[in-house]
Amino acid sequence: MSGFNWEQQRRKPAFLALADGSVFRGWGFGSLRDAVGEVVFNTGISGYQEIVSDPSYAGQFVTLTSPEIGNYGCNPQDSESRGLFFNGLVVRNLNPPSNYRATMSLDEYLRINGKPGIAGVDTRALTILLRDKGSQKAYLHVAPEAMDPEEGVRLAREWEGLDGQDYASRVTTEQVLEWNHTGEFHVAAYDFGVKYNILRQLADHGCRVTVFPAKTSPRDILARHPDGVFLSNGPADPSAVKYAIENVRELLGKVPIMGICLGHQLLGLACGAACSRLKFGHHGCNHPVRNLAAGTVEITSQNHNYALYRIPDCLEMTHLNLNDNTIEGIRHRELPAFSVQYHPEAAPGPHDSRYLFEEFKKLMEQWKK
Repeated sequence: MSGFNWEQQRRKPAFLALADGSVFRGWGFGSLRDAVGEVVFNTGISGYQEIVSDPSYAGQFVTLTSPEIGNYGCNPQDSESRGLFFNGLVVRNLNPPSNYRATMSLDEYLRINGKPGIAGVDTRALTILLRDKGSQKAYLHVAPEAMDPEEGVRLAREWEGLDGQDYASRVTTEQVLEWNHTGEFHVAAYDFGVKYNILRQLADHGCRVTVFPAKTSPRDILARHPDGVFLSNGPADPSAVKYAIENVRELLGKVPIMGICLGHQLLGLACGAACSRLKFGHHGCNHPVRNLAAGTVEITSQNHNYALYRIPDCLEMTHLNLNDNTIEGIRHRELPAFSVQYHPEAAPGPHDSRYLFEEFKKLMEQWKK
């Protein structure tokens, strides 16, 4: 296992060029190939491996606000998907690992998976810019060949961006997968970019989970006679995943449904809610959410750039974001269906919201009676 050779890498200057004309300089690591994407910031202090292996970041550069990154390395057990789908990583200080669980450095992890990173960036300044101006299209230059930053700005501006783009079909499984083989309830999980810990939590709550590609028809889902359907998290614009919206609409009332993140937005859209882009999204593991029924506050893990608003009468809001008052949870008033915008599986944490998997189990129990 090799660490990050700062002295060697600092001789390879790199930059991140934003569509607004700003340029942030640093040094490349990981796979030294250029990339284009949307820059967002994540406020988590730890859990960088779980963050970069979350398929919901497809199409994005993730800026980590914690200044010291890489200290505990990476290992196969902590990955949240079969590969890395995000476009690149932006950090302040990249450190070699010093942890008994580490099998490779973060530098190696990105390089093996073909993803670029840039270190030495003033991530505080970048985060303030994104907070003030909103998420930015960007071009990351880490290749050995020299490049004019103005060319990077031009390429960032020309990129199509994530609005109106179906990225779920780019990250989904290509075939039906049996996650586990035992359980009281059979759950059909739509994979729009599902995290492994969601599947682990469903299994831990007594579910036998079958994972289906994003475009699987309701007919094929119902042919497996599931006790419930799960709508997973996923990347980019939910309004662009029109086939999924139609499929959810067709499944409503035929089987209990639970959704997380993109799955939450798809359930809302299928019921007639509206959805729009947030200024800079919610990315981190410290977002306060109020459970409106219980009157309690949960600290939650979140990763999304879009949010529901103007929900129809058939839905009731169950959870509220206390930072910006956006909708964090909904439940159908008549049909067995509910969803949350945040991540109750929360790898690596917090674990305040794991009770929601138990609620899904109870919903399936009631449906079977």
